Amino acid sequence: MANKIEFKTSLLRMFRARIPFISIRSIERARVLEIVQQLAEEINIPIYVHSLSHGTIDIKTRKSVNDDRSVAGGLDYAVQHISQRHNLTFVFNEVSDIEDDNLVSRHIYDCVVQAIERGGSICLITTKSIWPQLQRMGMTIALDAPNEEEMLEVVKDCVMPYKGSIPLEWDETDYKMAATVLANMTKIEAENVLATQMAKGSLTKDDIRELSNAKDRLFSDISGLEKVKIDPSTLSVAGLMGLQNWLDHQKQLLTADLKARKMRPPRGVLLVGVPGCGKSLSAKFVAANWNLPLYRLDLAAIHGQYLGQSENRLKEALASADHAAPCILWIDEIEKGLAGAISSNDGGTSNRMVGQFLFWLQESEAKVFVVSTANDVSKLPPELLRRGRFDELFFIDLPAEEERKDIINLYIRRNLLTQPSEIILARLVEISEGFAGSDLEGAVRDVAIQAIIHGDAVVDDELFEKCFRNVVPLSKTAPEKIDAIRTWGRERAVPASGVSWNVTSHDSVTGTRSIII
Repeated sequence: MANKIEFKTSLLRMFRARIPFISIRSIERARVLEIVQQLAEEINIPIYVHSLSHGTIDIKTRKSVNDDRSVAGGLDYAVQHISQRHNLTFVFNEVSDIEDDNLVSRHIYDCVVQAIERGGSICLITTKSIWPQLQRMGMTIALDAPNEEEMLEVVKDCVMPYKGSIPLEWDETDYKMAATVLANMTKIEAENVLATQMAKGSLTKDDIRELSNAKDRLFSDISGLEKVKIDPSTLSVAGLMGLQNWLDHQKQLLTADLKARKMRPPRGVLLVGVPGCGKSLSAKFVAANWNLPLYRLDLAAIHGQYLGQSENRLKEALASADHAAPCILWIDEIEKGLAGAISSNDGGTSNRMVGQFLFWLQESEAKVFVVSTANDVSKLPPELLRRGRFDELFFIDLPAEEERKDIINLYIRRNLLTQPSEIILARLVEISEGFAGSDLEGAVRDVAIQAIIHGDAVVDDELFEKCFRNVVPLSKTAPEKIDAIRTWGRERAVPASGVSWNVTSHDSVTGTRSIII
């Protein structure tokens, strides 16, 4: 695949080399023809374009030279004139039935043979595969959707003419952010989105979010991914300051120019830890905080029953995520989808999926930020944990005292409950030793349920303490499992809380912590 500059350079070389058959892969016919017209004027060669709506026209003068709109009529006209004149180029942008050996592909093949003898060139603009025998007669070139640099030009070309006519609040940073959001859309899609925003009579900084929403609607049904709706008003994360500070730095890199430093965009983060401590919530929080769409990739659902089906589904889903960029890709409980990579009980499918996923992580240049979560770290393939796959590996532990206090207060405010006294709040923090975030949420929710049933007057310190004592956390029902997870996290991951473990041989499993400077 190539951006506009690379595509134009390569196509120019093919025209000059008189390649007899050129297949141009693109869904943007108008954008391809715009480049072809520029080349026709720059190197001064005759180029004719055939379409079902206009027949054959001279691309430089826009005058019709053949009224026959059928593909067969256009090919006959091309063969006739190629046999009479040297170095003619004909571009066909609406040709079907070229995948197999049939009358249409044979007709094109005969035309290409004639072009070889007279220095002519036949070009097809298509998104389909081409009959192999025909394809081997020439070369293939593809045109990507506009990248950020080209999209910046598109954005400015659309907006700048209205300067002075309508209020425009955007500065250079906003133009670049708009280009980042709209990148990987087609030119006409981006122009339509921008025109819709300006139709209200102004362009404000808040419209950047609307651009993201408009793009999100275009990719809401992309293959292999599930769109996750987010309500920012219900999303808050407490006790994960280390993770939040790291994410703030990564957000700045999302719109920074990294090419000069030969750096790729932020790739993502792997979150491991105790169940119920906010790993999945963190993925939603990132998407809401960064104003980006969130897509969920379910690796377990991608598995197919036929050989190669799972790998193809994964490839299509990751390609869809690239097209939707910039976005957040959430892979929940990644170890379940890749469990066979260690057990080797699925005929090697999981191993191939791991390889394909890691290759995409390493090579993709799209601004897709991956948030993967895992509970059972023993099932994770070792190669997934190697430095460089994800940007960072965070461990989300059971919340400490101050973190539990923050989480309790967060859910009390969210559920509109009366704040307990400081003495009882301290008692709740003490009672909730070993609670995960979900346990704390459940305890406060029990209080809110009583308030709904019996009225807010029933909410008192005694009710808070009773509801908290009724919760039996996972750390007590499955202590061996939780201890194993925490031991792994202390040795291999960065603490998401922003504090580090400092455990001696006689420490309990909860350990002691010190602030990381």
